[in-house]
Formats: sequence, structure tokens, C-alpha cells
Amino acid sequence: MDEEQQTRPRRRGIYLLPNLFTTAGLFAGFYAIVSAMSGNFEVAAIAIFVAMVMDGIDGRVARLTNTQSEFGVQYDSLSDMVCFGLAPSLIIFEWALRSMIEQGWIWNKLGWLSAFVYTAGAALRLARFNTQVGSADKHYFQGLPSPSAAAVLAGLVWFSEDNNLSGEDMWMVGAVLAAAMGALMVSNVRYYSFKEIDFKNRVPFVALVLTVFVFVVISSHPPSVLFFGFLLYVISGPVLTLYQIRQRRRQRRQSQ
Repeated sequence: MDEEQQTRPRRRGIYLLPNLFTTAGLFAGFYAIVSAMSGNFEVAAIAIFVAMVMDGIDGRVARLTNTQSEFGVQYDSLSDMVCFGLAPSLIIFEWALRSMIEQGWIWNKLGWLSAFVYTAGAALRLARFNTQVGSADKHYFQGLPSPSAAAVLAGLVWFSEDNNLSGEDMWMVGAVLAAAMGALMVSNVRYYSFKEIDFKNRVPFVALVLTVFVFVVISSHPPSVLFFGFLLYVISGPVLTLYQIRQRRRQRRQSQ
């Protein structure tokens, strides 16, 4: 009987709990695309933020429950490409960049090219991240994370729609931000990763107070807070990188 158990092939399967959150995020990304195609741009933008929440939960749930797997890693990466690579570019194209055809055929080409630059940047960013998981500095991201880039575009749409600004009025801003986010994702600009936050062990009471404060600020006016908040995070990368470069130069001069 023992020999039969040893020779019996090992049962294969996947962990259900973390992949449920990944699937929920993938559904949110798909729903964002469908909503944008139907002209419901505000709903599409909100769906991107829902996908971000699901993307932040699935990995932490896998680590907390010790249910990490290679399947989960690959599934999460493919979901990220849909939610934060393809969906935001299609939303910004349908909302604003499609109207660039009225400015002439050259502007029309630049419109869909800027959307493609974003999509290509997200794909390259995810591919580079997957190949550098074991060697990358856990405190910093190399290049803008794709969820943050997606949040800027979705935040622009949500903020504009909430303030009665149509995509036809914001086509220049949309094109510039889409191309800029794509370039930052494949750049060497460093961004703080926030991976030092500990969800398993005890934290000071102040941490809970700050968490409540963050939720209160966001709930005060989500479109404005989320858009400008993530825009500040985007700007923080170049500022941090320039600061670190200056620090290294000073250290070199002092060592000489």
C-alpha cells in the first residue's frame, strides 16, 4: 500500500482564494473596456480602480495564506496586461484620442500612436518586472508601475467627466499623458514600492489613524484625490531619481 502511494502521481491543482481576486480584477478590466465602448467612461474609469484594488489584494492574500504558485504569478501578470495595459489605452482612445481625427490626419495618427506607446510600455514594463523579480531592489520599482500609470489615465477621465469636461476638450492632455506614462514605465526612473508595509505583524496605533485619514481624504472627492494623488506619485519618481543621482555625485567628490 505504501509503495502504491509513493508511485501514485502527485495531484495537481491551483489555489482558489488568491486567483479569485485575480479573476475579479480581470473582470473589472474587461468591464472597463466594454463600458468605454458603450460610452460609459466614468464607469470605465472606476472599474480600473476596482481592478487596482483586486491586484493589490491577490498577492498579499497569497503571501498571508502561503498559497503562492507559479501559476498565480503568470495569471496575475496576464491580468495586469489587460487591466493596466490594454484597458486604459482603449478608454483614453475612445474618450479623447478618437476625436483627434477632427484636427487632421496627422493628429489622428498621433492619437492612436500615443495610445499604442502606452500599451507597448505596459507590456515591456511587465516583461522586465517578471525577469527581474529575484534581483530587483524590493524598496524601489524600476520604471513607473503599470497600475499607477493606469490610475493616472483613469483618474483623468473620471476627474474630467465629473467636472463636465468632454474628451474632445481634453484630447491634448490625454495624448501627452498616455505617451508620458508609456515612456515612464520603460524608463530607469525609480519609484518607492511601499513593500515595507507590514500587514502581518503589529503596527503602532498611529498607523491605523493614518489609514483612516487616508480613507477619509479619498472619500471626500475620489475623482480629484485619486487623479492628483497618483499624479504626484508619478512626479515623485523623477524627483527621487535626481536626488539619488546628486547624492552619489557628492559621495564620489567626497571620496576623491
